[in-house]
Amino acid sequence: MTTEILEFAASLADTSRAVIEPYFRRNVGVIDKADDSPVTIADRSAEAAMRERIEQAFEEHGIFGEEHGVKEGDGVHMWVLDPIDGTRSFICGAPWFGTLIAYLEKGVPQIGVLDVPMMKERWVGSPNGTTYNGSYCQVRTGVDLDQASLFTTDIDLFTADQEASFRRVKDKVKCTRYGTDCYAYALLASGHIDLVIEAGLQPYDAMALVPVIQGAGGIVTGWDGEEVTLNWDGRIVAAATPQLHQQALELLKS
Repeated sequence: MTTEILEFAASLADTSRAVIEPYFRRNVGVIDKADDSPVTIADRSAEAAMRERIEQAFEEHGIFGEEHGVKEGDGVHMWVLDPIDGTRSFICGAPWFGTLIAYLEKGVPQIGVLDVPMMKERWVGSPNGTTYNGSYCQVRTGVDLDQASLFTTDIDLFTADQEASFRRVKDKVKCTRYGTDCYAYALLASGHIDLVIEAGLQPYDAMALVPVIQGAGGIVTGWDGEEVTLNWDGRIVAAATPQLHQQALELLKS
């Protein structure tokens, strides 16, 4: 991995911002996809702009985007893109939706960018650490489970069994909040909250989050403790500390 790749990944967020900002809180058309999730011209145009830049700069690299599918590459280098994570929030005029950009090597996330365009906030994670608007950030430590803050996007996204597992963790923490999409992971990386638990995610929802959380000193795995890679099962536990992570896993499994 080179500085060139890291800088390029961050610059893709500038490209996406420039496309998305003019559409925010405007009367854009909404299309319901086959899975009933919404999409707008902002989603599709932002991803198209990022894909064009990647293809120009790294012709051999693969691309996996939420809106425009998969371009097979050399089997080693892959970009995973979610132009608007939180499209419902975007449609409703809520500003905490984000653009997720991940660079993977052999299926493993190496660089993650979590950009929140309307709030001018950006987290960039790599093996060298995670930055928030250019300054290094870290998860907070020393918080016990009974004092921890837990976030998830929407409890309705869980199956009945998954909801029961989630509630076992919820019943042990001090505070639970909902509805922030990828922004919850940003709050975790910056030391404001302690746990994020979700299920039913796709690779474009999660690949960028892995380097952001890990680079800030946190832990992110599946519900069984497995690595979050392109082939994981869509369930995720992100925690500020090993202790909180282990306690969450045990409650989810019990």
